[in-house]
Amino acid sequence: MSTPDYVTYHDEEWGRPVHGDDALFERLSLEAFQSGLSWITILRRRPGFRAAFAGFKIAEVAEFTDTDRERLLADPGIIRNRAKIDATLANARELAGWAPGDLDALIWSHAPDPAGRPAPRTLADVPAVTPESTALAKALKKRGLRFVGPTTAYALMQACGLVNDHVEACVTRSAPQGARGTAQPATTNPRPPTAP
Repeated sequence: MSTPDYVTYHDEEWGRPVHGDDALFERLSLEAFQSGLSWITILRRRPGFRAAFAGFKIAEVAEFTDTDRERLLADPGIIRNRAKIDATLANARELAGWAPGDLDALIWSHAPDPAGRPAPRTLADVPAVTPESTALAKALKKRGLRFVGPTTAYALMQACGLVNDHVEACVTRSAPQGARGTAQPATTNPRPPTAP
């Protein structure tokens, strides 16, 4: 973790509770785009993603047309992966039909009890998939969302504060505590030794 933007993301955002359907749609979409890539690649392009996808406002992205899709496929400010772009657009259309707060409620209903999760001592102790992330991925897919496998679901859970995977010695480990389950704007967070 050598770049300042990565350190800032870790220290100020990663692992902090995120609520709100649009904020969670953004995180879910970015985690899907990250699949197979490094997080720093996505982080550095996040302003481009936000501009290209109307700030990840579900209602607006759901209205994107074929012209918008072609614009996205040609946009050098984002990852121009056809399958990931199509999944993001399809997910927005699906989510536009959900009641307000449904995405937030569904995601947070899969947060494990923090009392049963000891602090990881090293990054080797941090899982890539858990039973909760597998259940979350299954629930999201059942509701019609795409590109949401168990690994992507777990990365979302880590980034949005459903789990606290800051290692035991991490200076920001205690920062996410106490804010669990309360509505907060998406910000920037904690520094894992090598994660997020």
